[in-house]
Amino acid sequence: MEELMQQGGETARVIGPVVLDYALNLIEATVILVVGWWLAAVVSKSVRKALGKRDEVDRTLIPVIASIVRYTILVMTVVTVLSRFGVETASVLAVLGAAGLAVGLALQGTLQNISAGIMLLLLRPFGVGDFIDGGGVGGTVEEIGLFTTKLTTFDGIYVVVPNSSLWGASITNFSRNPTRRLDINVGIAYGDDIGAGMSVLEKIATGDDRVRKDPDVQVLCTELGDSAVNLQLRCWVEIGDYWPTRFDLTRKAKEEIEKAGLSIPFPQSDVHMHQVASDS
Repeated sequence: MEELMQQGGETARVIGPVVLDYALNLIEATVILVVGWWLAAVVSKSVRKALGKRDEVDRTLIPVIASIVRYTILVMTVVTVLSRFGVETASVLAVLGAAGLAVGLALQGTLQNISAGIMLLLLRPFGVGDFIDGGGVGGTVEEIGLFTTKLTTFDGIYVVVPNSSLWGASITNFSRNPTRRLDINVGIAYGDDIGAGMSVLEKIATGDDRVRKDPDVQVLCTELGDSAVNLQLRCWVEIGDYWPTRFDLTRKAKEEIEKAGLSIPFPQSDVHMHQVASDS
């Protein structure tokens, strides 16, 4: 009995330090993991905030840089935690590489979004703040990430679009060029003076300070329609003035056309009824 107790004591003296050392490593690893996770969030947020205050930094790149910083800290945290348990860093990297390859094959769609996001950031078909139409969705770009692009539609709806959908579609950027041509179409009656109608449209455009003097304002007779002679006013405005100017010129066109004694006809049809004599 005494011999068994001595052997148990010897075993306890051998195993005790091992268990204690493992417990300490487990506590330290947990603390490192929690601190690293917290630090990644704090540093990422601080980087985003600091870069946002610098005018020379493009707002399009800020979310990407913040994400890279966050994931870098998280990877370093995981490697540090594993090293506390005696895992070799080289073997960890090898395992991560193999796991990355397997995950990459399983998540091909996600990798397409990442590659598309990188191409969008490099070639820059649009930036943060631009109003675009692409992939069947239109809106103002709020953020370009590695996986998705966040938009706000003209009526205030929040939309998240996969980067691959945008990269694989035609993209119309309404904000890229500083100016845009504005077209106003007006129809006048066939009995009205075409020259008078063209003069009215030219007058309302040249009288608006938002309309640019270069290129010149143009008024064209574009079509002899079924019920009207169609005139078109063409002028150029700053991109930020496009919609307010369009709305104002459309209203003024109707008011001034009517003041000039001209009329704006609407589609109509004449129905002629003939009486057919009966055979009886």
